[in-house]
Amino acid sequence: MTTSDPIADMLARLRNALMVRHATVSMPSSKIKVAIAKILKEEGYISDYRVTSDEKSFQTLVMNLKYVGDTKHQRAVITEMKRVSKPGRRIYTSVQDIPWVRSGMGIAVLSTPKGVITGQQARRLNVGGEVLCYVW
Repeated sequence: MTTSDPIADMLARLRNALMVRHATVSMPSSKIKVAIAKILKEEGYISDYRVTSDEKSFQTLVMNLKYVGDTKHQRAVITEMKRVSKPGRRIYTSVQDIPWVRSGMGIAVLSTPKGVITGQQARRLNVGGEVLCYVW
């Protein structure tokens, strides 16, 4: 089944899995989803990710979720995720206007000419782009 917004679908699957405290979440894979998963791993929001192939040659992205606290009082590392740029309304930003998410406690994920990177990396590389989502 095709979706009109695969990134929003990815964020919804992550949010749903975190609410019921699943250890992993799987979804159809794409290059941009793998790039976002790589950023989430580098920033410490998930513990790991991998791409697996099914018997029908469909690739699946599997992410291992990260929680803090003891087993009775576990809470997810990811508090919230927000989709910014949508298929119906694309949001672009220049390097001067890259937003600070939660005063630097969260990340903005951008799609730039240098690839899919965080807002902080975009400032360092002096590039703007499309704001995909916020994670905190």
